[in-house]
Amino acid sequence: MATNSSDERLQPTPMWPEAEDYGQLIDDYSHLAPPAEGELLRGTVLSVTPTEVIVDIGFKSEGIVPISQVTAPDGSVTVKPGDEIDVMIDRHGQQIDGYILLSHTRAVRLRAWENLDLAYRQGLLVSGHVLRRTKGGLVVDVGVEAFLPASHADLRPIHDLDRLIGQDIPVKILKLNRRRGNVVVSRKAALEEELAERKRATLELLEEGAIVTGLVKNLTDYGAFIDLGGIDGLLHISDMSYGRINHPSEILAEGEAITVKVLKLDRERERISLGLKQLQPDPWESVEERYPLGSRVIGRVVSITDYGAFVELEPGVEGLIHVSEMTWSRRMKHPSKVVKVGDQVQAVVLDVRAADRRISLGIKQLEPDPWTTVADRYSVGSVVEGRVRKLTDFGAFIEIEEGIDGLVHISDLSWTKRVKHPSEVLKKGQMTQAVILQIDPHNRRLSLGIKQLEPDAWETFFRSHQVGDIVRGRVTRAASFGVFVELAPGVEGLCHNSEIPPSADRIAGEPPLAIGQEYDFKIIKLHEADKRIGLSLRAVADDEERTRLEEYQRQAAAATMTIEEVIHLKNRGDAR
Repeated sequence: MATNSSDERLQPTPMWPEAEDYGQLIDDYSHLAPPAEGELLRGTVLSVTPTEVIVDIGFKSEGIVPISQVTAPDGSVTVKPGDEIDVMIDRHGQQIDGYILLSHTRAVRLRAWENLDLAYRQGLLVSGHVLRRTKGGLVVDVGVEAFLPASHADLRPIHDLDRLIGQDIPVKILKLNRRRGNVVVSRKAALEEELAERKRATLELLEEGAIVTGLVKNLTDYGAFIDLGGIDGLLHISDMSYGRINHPSEILAEGEAITVKVLKLDRERERISLGLKQLQPDPWESVEERYPLGSRVIGRVVSITDYGAFVELEPGVEGLIHVSEMTWSRRMKHPSKVVKVGDQVQAVVLDVRAADRRISLGIKQLEPDPWTTVADRYSVGSVVEGRVRKLTDFGAFIEIEEGIDGLVHISDLSWTKRVKHPSEVLKKGQMTQAVILQIDPHNRRLSLGIKQLEPDAWETFFRSHQVGDIVRGRVTRAASFGVFVELAPGVEGLCHNSEIPPSADRIAGEPPLAIGQEYDFKIIKLHEADKRIGLSLRAVADDEERTRLEEYQRQAAAATMTIEEVIHLKNRGDAR
């Protein structure tokens, strides 16, 4: 049977919802229930009056916050209409003029503790504001006042903690005791964490050959450390410039931002080598084109050593003037006698080796080589004067002009004296004359002689004497085979034992002739080439005997003497 629709409309409507809908209804209107005391709420500022702040907390009644809780130390109000702020019911939900009394201060403190507890459990960083100094450290506002020990104020110990006062700094919570209201924080740990993160990110991005920008962190004698963002790289002094620098401070300053090239990267050891000069072309690549052999160049003397002087031709390109290329003279002892550091000098390019990064220079080549014209200015046999520059075992070097030295061999020092060392005849620095014996420009040699200034005593003797001459001589020394006799200064002859007549009064072991005594000798041999003279004392005696007999015979013939008279005269001569 069909039901009449009008009858359906006449049925009474239930006044209460079904049980299953009641719970849903409670949930729908639960936001209108008054909040519990101590519950943290988020409200919106509706208006600000001179005494209070009206806040909408989403309930039937709005709340008020005393203006003192949102007033800064300088008297300014820190909120404005539309701002969202943390609040909580104050004084057990007490209402004033229909408004619920709220506390912003308590809400902020509660929110701060919740945030600090979360940050402590998860090891998160929080932001703090340094308020003042305190014993052993600083007081930092992190929502509540926290203690920052001085040892945790920075990565390195700092003595001036006051410079952090008033700054906003990141910190990490070391200790947290909410019941006692005790919080200990560390800026050092926060910086270390930030540094580690920056270092990790930087290492991931860096590659050898990359061009990066960094800040000059600090300078040392050997280079500069560059902060690349959490990690430092070393820019060695040798990689700063192609030119010569004595200290990194000549081209860099701490705190300066520079662009460098990554030369070497060791991720495991976290070591980075950087280069600055590598951003510029290497000047040695085209040095042979800019400095051809024989060309004249001008540079600045940058250093002097015992073996030469280094000259900077341009930044990064230096040449060496060897000590032997400074002057044609050989008497120079040290390069500092010719050039000084800082001098501008002109030189001639002698050799270029780009692969070895070496250029050889010379300054003596700016003047003509005196050896090229020495044969035109001097002749063999001419007498020259010079200063004794050096003495050796084999002779003496005499400088006759700048760059021209001649050697007097020890055998050319004296005709007569047996010279064992040149110092017996010459002294270093002494001015002396000499005769040119030989000129060899090709080998840069000049032979000189001093004994040639005087006639050769041997030559004079041989020219004035011949075999058979009777000469007077002094016995100078004895040998097993005879005695040597000085006939003239520097001229000796030998009288062999066989040429010395035996003597009845001769003592065994003694020389046949007394040393130092003079006798008449007869020359029996002359060898000019070997400078040998043979003498005979026996021949002189024989000649005297022969002369006496001839005289006796002449006298006998002249006086027609008898044989007895002749014998008598002979005996008289023997007696004499």
